[in-house]
Amino acid sequence: MTLWEKVKGEFIDIIQWTDDTPDTMVYRFPRYDNEIKYNAQLVVRQSQAAVFVNRGKVADVFSPGQYSLTTRNLPVLSTLMGWKHGFHSPFKAEVYFVSLQNFTNLKWGTKNPVILRDPEFGPVRLRSFGTYVVKIVDPEKFIKEITGTRGHFSLDGVVEQLRNLIVSRFSDLLGERKIPVLDLTASYDELSAVLTRIIAPEFLEYGLEITKLLVENISLPVSVEEALDKKSSMGIVGNLDDYFKFQSANAMAAAAENPGGEASAGVGMGMGFAMANQMGQAMMPGQKGFDLPSPAGTPPPLPEQSPEIVYYLAVKGKQLGPLGQNKIIHNIKIGKIKPEMLMWRQGLKTWQRAGEIHELIALFNTTPPPLPGN
Repeated sequence: MTLWEKVKGEFIDIIQWTDDTPDTMVYRFPRYDNEIKYNAQLVVRQSQAAVFVNRGKVADVFSPGQYSLTTRNLPVLSTLMGWKHGFHSPFKAEVYFVSLQNFTNLKWGTKNPVILRDPEFGPVRLRSFGTYVVKIVDPEKFIKEITGTRGHFSLDGVVEQLRNLIVSRFSDLLGERKIPVLDLTASYDELSAVLTRIIAPEFLEYGLEITKLLVENISLPVSVEEALDKKSSMGIVGNLDDYFKFQSANAMAAAAENPGGEASAGVGMGMGFAMANQMGQAMMPGQKGFDLPSPAGTPPPLPEQSPEIVYYLAVKGKQLGPLGQNKIIHNIKIGKIKPEMLMWRQGLKTWQRAGEIHELIALFNTTPPPLPGN
């Protein structure tokens, strides 16, 4: 510092901070050798607090207003300095201005997916993000716990820690609530309120208050979202027969607009097959539109047939199936299914060798026994 700056500093008797940055949380007022003159004017603006620090200890804290610095309004500092009868010479103290405004639109989000067990989809990976608002409510504690002796402290110095705290508590909350994935969207407000209550005491340990926290989105991996879209599409289609009729009607309308094209010929052929099928159904007794009288006798119900057994086959570490019993028998006969290959069907606890499944054993034992007497 030059001699002129030193002299200029001694004549300055107004201590104030005009904040022109949106992210500054604490600012130390610059003074040569931290000297403050007797009766100097302290100006603390709205959404600010001024903290006097002497020899590393927080002394007096000033709320918004204008003050003449005397022993009357510096009681703690006066005690620390031993001023029993006032003072008239410059004294030394560090003055920190603390911003008490709301710091808005701060982002939080999961760096890695949170793995949860969903009752419908099983294990799923979720990502989430949102915003929060924070402010300093205890300047003395904030300076002690966070700022220290730094002359300028901004949001960058604390947001990473706050973000990690929010993500950690939110992951625990999701796991404890066990909300189904499809119901999470309706629970954003509830999750936001509960998360705010959980982390509020931890923020207060730093002298901070979280005034607003929002869960804006909880998303699934892209592949799972695509599978959900396909499932939703099938639900919208509904009855496949009605959907086919609807598509056929659209195709006929398109063919009518282009009667000479290849599409028209194809539609005509398709309509022919469809009409033949409809006529065949109409010719069958008991179907809607059949006008002939029904026979006097009613045939008995068809006998119940046992469902065909289906099998699953393990080939080179991959599962094939389901395969009907006739298909299995055919492949055994032509040698594609070997006795040592693993198979499974309903009723078996584990995969077994094909040659050990009792209904298939005879198919593998095709070698005739030795002749009698040999």
